[in-house]
Amino acid sequence: MHGASREALAAARERLDALTDSTSVDAGSLADELAAVTALLHREVSLRRVLTDPAQSGEAKAELAQRLLGTQVSGQAVDLVAGMVRSRWSQSRDLVDALEELANTADLTAAQKRGRLDNVEDELFRFGRIVSSNTELRAALTNRSATTAAKGELLRDLLGGRSERTTERVVTRLVTAPRGRSLESGLESLSKLAAERRDRMVAVVTSAVPLSDTQKQRLGAALAKVYGRPMHLNLDVDPEVLGGIRVQVGDEVINGSIADRLEDAGRRLAS
Repeated sequence: MHGASREALAAARERLDALTDSTSVDAGSLADELAAVTALLHREVSLRRVLTDPAQSGEAKAELAQRLLGTQVSGQAVDLVAGMVRSRWSQSRDLVDALEELANTADLTAAQKRGRLDNVEDELFRFGRIVSSNTELRAALTNRSATTAAKGELLRDLLGGRSERTTERVVTRLVTAPRGRSLESGLESLSKLAAERRDRMVAVVTSAVPLSDTQKQRLGAALAKVYGRPMHLNLDVDPEVLGGIRVQVGDEVINGSIADRLEDAGRRLAS
């Protein structure tokens, strides 16, 4: 997002945090309500445009949202959406993207309150790896001709009882309502969102053999020192790296494997 939309999203995040800090607010239920509003505005393009029309006053748009949603969702959800439509948005779609992010954030917050957010982060990463390596599974989950019910049932078979409830919820929403995104990019966004809940950056670490607990602690501490923020390590084992490790933080790649060094040497010889 850019400009006005980025500022509007930042303000909405602050309001959501204030809401979910309260012990009286059920973050999981709020997530469901925000997801329902997301689906409504994704489907009703004309309504979305009205609610983000810069020619209309913020108060008028907020009153419209309150009239439409007042009997459908809780007061907390109505107030949150009303606050969002009072803001200015660069594009009408940005409002829907922001609502979806808040729905996922509310679910992740519920996991954090239960002390299960670390598990959710790890499960999202592992599920992404499974999907990327299993073409049949990916095809089944992204098949446009498959019904929402069929995809939901497949995910229940895969994740139900084997993963955190939050993991199943956010992945199911992604798969059944992708809204034009690829499955891989959606899972990556969820992983980053989970890391942000703990104010941590994510490092994808690939090694030839599993790292020991001591190695993980040392690597995490070293990366935290370099980037100035706590670092969550997503660990992957790939024998093809031959030795050493490969670390990716965002778009930055730190190559420390034998395979990378051999490939680099080969390029230099060829040139």
